[in-house]
Amino acid sequence: MEKVRISKLMSERGLCSRREADGYIERGWVRVDGVVVSELGAKAYPDQTITLERAARAAQTSLVTILINKPIGYVSGQAEDGYTPAAALIDARSQYEGDRSGRRFDRAHLRGLAVAGRLDIDSQGLLILTQDGRVAKQLIGEDSAVDKEYLVRVDGKLGERGLALLNHGLTLDGKPLKRADVRWQNDDQLRFVLHEGKKRQIRRMCELVGLKVVGLKRVRIGRIRLGDLPLGQWRYLREDERF
Repeated sequence: MEKVRISKLMSERGLCSRREADGYIERGWVRVDGVVVSELGAKAYPDQTITLERAARAAQTSLVTILINKPIGYVSGQAEDGYTPAAALIDARSQYEGDRSGRRFDRAHLRGLAVAGRLDIDSQGLLILTQDGRVAKQLIGEDSAVDKEYLVRVDGKLGERGLALLNHGLTLDGKPLKRADVRWQNDDQLRFVLHEGKKRQIRRMCELVGLKVVGLKRVRIGRIRLGDLPLGQWRYLREDERF
């Protein structure tokens, strides 16, 4: 059995992200089999016990995850081509009045925010930004089991096998897509539940079966629903909420 970097083991076990692990190790907040480790790049065997000191757990508790109802016209991540990032919406004035997290806006909550599941510039709905590497890994890690739900307005006529193909049988970028759950919501709107997130996936899927997307809204990620969060406003993920 070969030793592995402790930060990698911590990330794989969902304790934190690799970057966070390195910070905790530098501070002496990590123990391997009860012994404090403070050397960056230190390794351990995969079957060894890794624990966090109380200070590290307290630091994790202070990390925030933010839910935004992203409007059309905003990019999910960094500003690009003159477009404004969704994070620019986060300030004290746009915090949802119904936010029951008990947290109030603090500019420190903007530091290190990462997008956990992008949403196209021409799409709206639930967007997650987080300081917590555990949340990011859960939502966008390779082994993520968190599904995402969308309401999609379409133009065009769906062929006889079109709906079946949307559910299973399409290929993008040379790879078959995972099975989806796609149903008609009403005459011009489909409900998609996806278990993966390829770039512009729903729009490209629809094109393959002769449909054009004219409106796309993400309404759920895992157990977290957009609910009545107003367009352009945001709230904190509560301690009792889990994806």
